[in-house]
Amino acid sequence: MYIQWIVLFASFGQIFAGWTPERIVGGQSVKISSVPWQASLQVWGEHDCGAVIYSKQVLITAAHCVVGRLPSILTVRVGSSLWNSGGQLVNVSHYIAHENYHLPANESNDVAVIRLQKPLRFNKNVKPIPLATTSPASGSLAIVSGWGSTGWQMAGSTNLLVVKLPIIDYESCLKTAYQGITDDMICAAAPGKDSCSGDSGGPLVFGDQLVGIVSFGRDCAHPTYPGVYADVAKLRPWLLQAIKRIQQAKQHIK
Repeated sequence: MYIQWIVLFASFGQIFAGWTPERIVGGQSVKISSVPWQASLQVWGEHDCGAVIYSKQVLITAAHCVVGRLPSILTVRVGSSLWNSGGQLVNVSHYIAHENYHLPANESNDVAVIRLQKPLRFNKNVKPIPLATTSPASGSLAIVSGWGSTGWQMAGSTNLLVVKLPIIDYESCLKTAYQGITDDMICAAAPGKDSCSGDSGGPLVFGDQLVGIVSFGRDCAHPTYPGVYADVAKLRPWLLQAIKRIQQAKQHIK
């Protein structure tokens, strides 16, 4: 997905247009058993976004990965280091996106929950991850994974990639990069390392807990603009409520 957004970079007083969903740059290949909560969210059988396993039938992703799409065109692959083969491929039944996520006017609340048509089979390559209860401290080394582009305007990766990124202080990110970020967002960056197109909706993990969901950024591994992630701890109340609703739902939700 490619969405236009106007941001103000305070340090230079210049206005930039165009933010892009996130992606893996500067990472390395990894076996799915190292990040067994990782899933590929696919549209018409092609990888489009990442997703995160919460339970056998519920996954979490970014709202912008599902809003405006029919559940019938969505599938999820889990348990494979390759997005296009292996593991388990399951159809999406329905989803619930955060009601207060409204692009392009509002990039906050970029989370959604997905229910599958049938339960996943848990094994060493397919496992859930718990939701964080507190936001990671500045400087914490978190990992982000996915099959996204390996550089700005480059092709995605067939093999699953991971990269370690330090958490950037929220106030610093707000003042020096993105004036528009809100307190339900986390910034993370390292020189030459980032998430990239096709990683949106994937996991940012610290301390074996899901602390963030890949949301947006400026280019890929831009030296000035860190990647931005939905803060799971801040959005946890909504996520738990939505998970309860989607588990009880008996009809498709668009």
